[in-house]
Amino acid sequence: MRAMAITAYGGPDRLKLVELPIPTPGPDEVLIEITYTAVNPVDWKICAGQLKDRFPNVFPIIPGWDAAGTVKAVGTSVAKFSGGERVFAYCRKPTIQWGTYAEYVAMNAAHVALMPKNLSFAEAAAIPLTGLTAWQSLFDCACLDTGRTVLIHAGAGGVGGMAVAFAHHVGAKVYATASRANHDYVRARGATAVIDYTAEDFVAALKRLEPEGVDVVFDTVGDDVYRASFAAVKRGGLVVSIRNQPDEALNAKHGVRSGYVFVEPDGEELGAIAYLLEQGAIKPPAIEEMRLEDAAAALEKNRARHMRGKIVLRIR
Repeated sequence: MRAMAITAYGGPDRLKLVELPIPTPGPDEVLIEITYTAVNPVDWKICAGQLKDRFPNVFPIIPGWDAAGTVKAVGTSVAKFSGGERVFAYCRKPTIQWGTYAEYVAMNAAHVALMPKNLSFAEAAAIPLTGLTAWQSLFDCACLDTGRTVLIHAGAGGVGGMAVAFAHHVGAKVYATASRANHDYVRARGATAVIDYTAEDFVAALKRLEPEGVDVVFDTVGDDVYRASFAAVKRGGLVVSIRNQPDEALNAKHGVRSGYVFVEPDGEELGAIAYLLEQGAIKPPAIEEMRLEDAAAALEKNRARHMRGKIVLRIR
């Protein structure tokens, strides 16, 4: 199979087009013939070796944790899926090696879901990692529901854009940060108000709208933005981050709580997201298509940030 892989850590330029064996699915696995994958910040971090102390890494490494495609084969213990079905999945495995910048991936069937019938493969590929990250942060961690207020950072990004849509769908009042050029896009996804973080202090801007602060801040940026976010939360509220671990000193100073989410594969939750997409309750993010062979350029573009939606790579 064709794949983009690295044999040593470094920049995205380390990625090379190679031929590797098609994986054989284990008893509990589904072999997915991938049509599209998506680009996420974790991909260039893997190439740089930034996750080598967190997960075992084995070369050659194929990056990529998103897949949308067709079931090619199933393991002997799999009854949920059959050949030819259109599926998508968040394809993180315990060992980093066999990712989705490739024509095939074998994935545990419990982490796979049927694609929404109304989405293209390209649209579906943009959903799993970012959708599950937003879902687990807002609902599993923050228990967001109707009538609560939330500030979502980077509302035009992959994770932020999905979070805005989810929060709006459950009836929360949604504020988001985004550059001025992306305000209409973020509002269309469900934000009540969008703060231009490039032009003003987001805490001061939010406090004009919610003087006591919001119930939840969802931080997708980290570091200075994470630390400043504690001042935007009302007492007893929550800062949930996908970048920074909980900070007990900031919790105590502001009288709030903090949480950290590193997204986990979950086919049932992905199926719930698929249902919302299929019903039209939420919409997929904006996408930009690139070729698999242009994966290095796609990673560089992703690393520069300030993107709207997601980059997806066309495999076949």
